[in-house]
Order: sequence, then C-alpha cells, then structure tokens
Amino acid sequence: MTDTVSRRSTLRLLGAAIAVATAATGGLTPPSRAWAQDKPDAGVAPRVEALIAKLTLDEKISLLHGATDPATLGQAGYVPGVKRLGIPPLRLADGPAGVRVTKHATALPAPVLLASAFDPALARRYGQVIGREGRALGQDVLLSPMVNLIRTPYAGRNFETFSEDPLLSSDLVAAEIEGIQGEGLIATVKHYAMNNQEKDRTTVDVRIDEQTMHETELRAFEAAVRAGAGAVMGAYNKVNGTYACESKPLLTDILRTRWGFDGWVMTDWHAAHSTVNALTAGLDMEMPDGAYFGAALKTAAQDRSVLEQHIDRAVGRVLTVLDRFGLLGGKASPRPARDAEAGAAVALEVAKAGATLLRNEQGTLPLTAGNIAVIGPTGTLPFVSGGGSAHVVPDHADSPLDAIRVRAGRGAKVTSALGEDLYGKPLPASALSPDFTSEGQGVGTGKTWTYDGKLTVAEADEWTFVIHYSAASAALRPKVLVDGKELFPVKPGYGEWFSGGLIYTAPDGLNVRRATVRLTKGTHTLKITAKGGDTGQLFRLRHTTGATRAKDVAAAVRVARAARHVVLFAYEDATEGQDRTSIALPGHQEELIEAVTAVNPRTTVVLNTSSATSMPWLARTGAVLQMYYPGQEGAAATAAVLFGDCDPGGRLTQSFPVDDDRHPVAGDAARYPGVDGREEYSEGIHLGYRWYDAEGVPPLFPFGHGLSYTSFSYEDLSVRTAGGGLDVAFTVRNTGRRAGVAVPQVYVGKSPDLRLDQVVRVLGGYRRLSLRAGEQRHVTVHIAARTLSSWDPTVHDWALGTGPRTVWVGASSRDLRLRGRGDVRG
Repeated sequence: MTDTVSRRSTLRLLGAAIAVATAATGGLTPPSRAWAQDKPDAGVAPRVEALIAKLTLDEKISLLHGATDPATLGQAGYVPGVKRLGIPPLRLADGPAGVRVTKHATALPAPVLLASAFDPALARRYGQVIGREGRALGQDVLLSPMVNLIRTPYAGRNFETFSEDPLLSSDLVAAEIEGIQGEGLIATVKHYAMNNQEKDRTTVDVRIDEQTMHETELRAFEAAVRAGAGAVMGAYNKVNGTYACESKPLLTDILRTRWGFDGWVMTDWHAAHSTVNALTAGLDMEMPDGAYFGAALKTAAQDRSVLEQHIDRAVGRVLTVLDRFGLLGGKASPRPARDAEAGAAVALEVAKAGATLLRNEQGTLPLTAGNIAVIGPTGTLPFVSGGGSAHVVPDHADSPLDAIRVRAGRGAKVTSALGEDLYGKPLPASALSPDFTSEGQGVGTGKTWTYDGKLTVAEADEWTFVIHYSAASAALRPKVLVDGKELFPVKPGYGEWFSGGLIYTAPDGLNVRRATVRLTKGTHTLKITAKGGDTGQLFRLRHTTGATRAKDVAAAVRVARAARHVVLFAYEDATEGQDRTSIALPGHQEELIEAVTAVNPRTTVVLNTSSATSMPWLARTGAVLQMYYPGQEGAAATAAVLFGDCDPGGRLTQSFPVDDDRHPVAGDAARYPGVDGREEYSEGIHLGYRWYDAEGVPPLFPFGHGLSYTSFSYEDLSVRTAGGGLDVAFTVRNTGRRAGVAVPQVYVGKSPDLRLDQVVRVLGGYRRLSLRAGEQRHVTVHIAARTLSSWDPTVHDWALGTGPRTVWVGASSRDLRLRGRGDVRG
C-alpha cells in the first residue's frame, strides 16, 4: 500500500518539468495538455475513464460536493459514493493535531510544537499516528496539514501550522504527508493560499506580488504536492482580487501546470462563491454542501454554461486519487484497529522534543525535589489543545500538578494555588433579588426559563460574568442582559463550533463564554432567558470581580513565598475564527506573574500559548519554558523537562517580538488586518526573522532560539560547491556535563549577481543532534539550489543566485557562531 500511495505519476513528473511563460499574477499559460481541451486530465487510468463513462450526470455531480452523513461519526464532511459502481463514500475529518470526531482519539501536541523539534522524521511518525487513527475511526480524508506561514503573531491559527520559515515548513509538511498517506489516509494540504489570519478571513483581499508569493507562502504547498498530497483545500480569502477557490492562476497555472498536481481541490467550508467560474478555474469539490456544485452545477451543465467535460475532469481527479489509494471497486484494505498506546508514546515524544526553553537563569531548571509551588489554571487543569477544528477528544489527560507530584516523589512538598479563576464563582444569593440557583438551572425539553430580577453590587468594580451551558446550538445559548445590555451575543456564522480548548469549555464539558463590564455601586437589572430546545439543557451563571481576583493573587503569593521553587503556568487560548488582539497574556496574568516573581525569583513560567508572547515580566523570572498546546501527554512531558529527565529539545519556529509595536505588521493597518477589505503584503519577502534582520529590529527571542541544559561549541567550518548547491560541513561538540540536544542552523546570505530583492540571510538547512557529554559530531548540511534562488518576476521562474555567498552556522538566526563563504555556480 505504501508503494502505491507514494508513487509519482508520469503526469506529475512531466508537469514539474514544464517551463512556460506566465501571467503577471505569477501563474502559467497552460501548455498543451488534455484538460486544456476540456477533457479529463492526461494520465487518468483507463479504469477511471471507464468508470466516468458509466456515471450519470447526477452521480458525477454527487461526487463533487458534500452531503449529510447518514452515520453519526462526528467528522467535518461527507461525500456520498456510488455504490453500484464500487465508488465508496468519503468521510473527511479535521486533524491538525489528531483526528477530530466524536470518539476518543490521540490528542497530539499542536503542530507548532511538533515543528519546534526541527525533525522531519518525527513529523513523519506524527503523520503515521494520525493516518492510522483516521482509518481506524472510519475516515478516508484528513483535512490537514496546514502550512500557511506565520506572518502575523495575531493569527488565531498559528498553533495549527508550523513556522514563519518556508524551508522548515516544506520539510515538515512533506514528511507528515508521507506518514499520513503511508497509512492509507488521504491528506489535504491547506489553506491554499495566503490564509494567514482569521480576522475577515472570508472576505479579505490579499494583495501580494509574484516574487513574495513564490518565495514565501507557496513553497510549502509545492513541497506537499511533491510529497504526493491527494487533495488541496482552497482558502476563504481573495488573492489579488479573486477568491482563492476560483483563482485560475492559483488552481490551474501554478498548482497543476507548474507543479503537476494531479489530486483534487476542495473548498474550505462554505468558501465557494460561484459555479461556472470556480469549476473552470480548477475547483473540483464544494464543501460541506452543494450550494454551487449541486443543483446549480446541473443547471449549468444542462444549459451548456459548463461542458460536461469540465465535470468529468473534476470527477476524474477525485477518482484518480481514490484509485491510487486502492479505494475503488470495493477493494479497500481492511481498516486497522486503533493503537492508543503507540499514539500516546508518540504524543509524549513530540511534546518533549518540541519543549522550548527560552530562559534559564542561575540554574533555575532542572528542578530538584523539594518544596515546589504550582500556580495557574493550566497548572491544575489539563490543557490539551486549541479550539475549533483542532480540538480532539483525548483518550485521557492529566494535570501538570499531578504529574509534578508524581515526579517529585513522596519526600517532596508540592502545593498549589489557582492564581486566576477561569470559570468563576457562584453569584452570591445576597446580591440577587429574587434569589435563584445560579449554580445549576435545568431547562426541560421545549421549555423556556426566565429570570427578571435585580443584582446589587456593594462596591464599584469590574465584573466578569461567566456562563456555562450545555446547548450545542448557538441559537440556544442562554441570553443574559445586565442593565439591558446582552452579554453573550451570538456571532453570525460561527455558532458554537468554535469551542474546545481551555477557556471555552468547563472541566465538566459545558460550553463557557465570558463578558466583562464595569458595574457601579448599587442595583442593576439582570434578565436571563434560557430555552431547553429538543433535548433540554443545563446552565450556570458565575462571576469574578476585581475583589475576587485580588484574593486569588494573594493566595498565590502566600504559596509562592513559602516554596523553594515556583512553576507558574500561563495560558492563552486560541481558536479558529478569531484572531488575538494583543500578544500580551490575556486577562490579569501579567499582574499575577509580577506578584509571584516579586516574592520568589526562582519562578519558572510555563507558557501554554498559541504563538509569540510579549514578556514585560521576563527579567524577574528564573526560567521560561514554551510548551504551546502539548496534547494529552503534555503534563508528563512538562514534568519530564522541568526535572531534567530529558533535555528541552525545541527551538522557536517563529520570532517573538518585544511588544505589539515591534513586529512585521505593527503600525500598518494595510498590512494587518487590512483597510477597506484589502490587505497589502508590503513587507514582501521579508517575513518573520527576515524582517527583523532587514529592519535591524531586535526580537525578544529570535527564530531558532532555544536553550539546553548543557552547552555546545561549533567549529571546523568548511563550505564547498556540491549538487548544484552548497555543502556546509562543521563540528558540534557537547561541552557540558550531561547529554543534550543541539539544533545547529545554517543560514546563507545574498547573491551579488542577482538584481532582485533579497533577504539579509535565509535558513538554508539544519540538523537535530542528540549528543552525550563530551561527544562531538561532524555534520554536513546541504543548501539546495532552490534555497539559493530567487523568483524573478520578469521571466516568471527561479533564478539561481550565483557568485560568492556568505554562510553562517549557529544556534539561532541571531546566535551565529561560524562564518564562511561558498561559491555558487550556475
């Protein structure tokens, strides 16, 4: 099965070699291929062509859009098959960090944590876990991996993707796809393309020049195609004035002609906007329904707005992939059983490998057994994953507090304090008139429950109202009005689907929403309306105030003062559908960290955050450990790193800015989030660390940064021309007293021969090394010709940057230990 899945078709090899003139948008003028004459794609197997000939028009159309699944597996999408011809139905599941269905699955660490390991081999094993589980859980298509680059630190889905660097993202997505598809599950690389933010994602028009597009965002998508990805998901946004899901330059000129992609292209959910334009531009499938590719497509075929050959072409692409995976004719291989134990082992390994130590002063870490205080909500509760399509129902999940207690042993004293209350405290009965049981109101099926009363506030304060409720439908979310203002309005289009994570779900599984208002001293009106719907529901109304927060902080300070070591867990919960508004920690966590570190400088802050975080409190801490969203084994992995059972092997795959005013899209609304619906990628090719280098702006932590519990030296650099690129050889030595992980990175500078915009330096390669104390390793890292090339928009192709090129080797994009020079020859 693996050989079949990984085999490249003749079409892909020919397509990759095609070099023709392109339009100014960066696409290619189609060469003479079969589909250019409105026929099924060249290279379609005779058995697929024969199958298409037997399909009725209705059957063909049914394969090109989503429908309602008669089963209840809880996946994202469903495409009915054609039973009489042996075409099976397809179930499509979300899966950036595990298979998202209603059943339990291995909740893997977030992809950004996987990427922090700088280890394609580990990414392949990560993909194998998802591939096996997807098949075992009744799925056929995985809606993952996501490879959109981290362009802005605010993007709500940064934790679902890999990196700000195109090379690293390319290596990882190729390896993960090989792992997924090697198990027989079809991978869908997404979101093609320039879907780098959630704010206004369904309408924003990304304006990007040809060179920037090819040198940044598109590189990882190309790598996914080279790895044999079966499907590509089109993005919501527009690109240069046209929706991505109906962009001929993206879907035909680049994806199929230049790269030779022979799989199918589907929309993101509800991302279709037309029938004829989308189909002829290269879109094959609409999800999750058939608003444009259902009855409207049949009408278009009947009135000849589209030729049936266009439909055959799309159907042929879908069937070709199914054929490649052995799914046609009732010959699919038996579905495997889940191997939860193996999945958990990989989840633990990834979380440890990606753990990134950002700061470690005065030997704060590793911890020694003794008096340890654990503070923060994500210290006492499991924080497994982000929300939205990344949320997985884990097999199990422990809290870091429990894991630290187990690891510290019986002789240690481990105490805890909440620090910040995420789920609120019951409304005091004395403040309500009339009183009601705010801790648990049950509303029966078809019933409506109302409360119309008064809330008396003793002192003016900031109140955060927290509602917990069981309804799955946004329409049934209880309405709460304070002084006539609705606190939890439903956002159109998103409903309750964007949930999960930490702050959106209570420990007992109820949905959670929060709203903060300033209440004056005195009496306020409080009105609540809750509906039971078809199944009834339960809800609770809770609160926190400035006064309750002060008490929680005071309790944390007392615990911290009495401890030898403090491990303070900070969180930031991200979810699809919304961007962050700041890179600062949300809520009042900065105040908590400042209060705790003021009484105990041996404080380690563990960050369960989605992306880059500002740290005005950094200098007061002893250590900072970035764990992102660590999956179901995150507690055990965190404890292992804290106590030094393993070296923190992660390195940052994104630059951390100092604050909201110093990063690539800061202060320019046209760059982010866009002005009048238009977003300019005016930073050009200078994305991420490349912008910091070009502008001379120091980041808080640079790309590639990560500390070890040991130390390493770099020496013996040599650079020589090889294989159309450069071979960079050097020696890494562990100069410390314990085993550790080094991730040497090779960067390459500009070419004097290119008259194109170039970055100061770009990642050319890397290597992950595990070295014993005193061990040394001589390694060679190859810098490929593609990395040494720039996209030339005048000829619409890659131009090799010949001549002398400066090469650096170091521990991050700013910690460069060795410098040499190599000669690139054309």
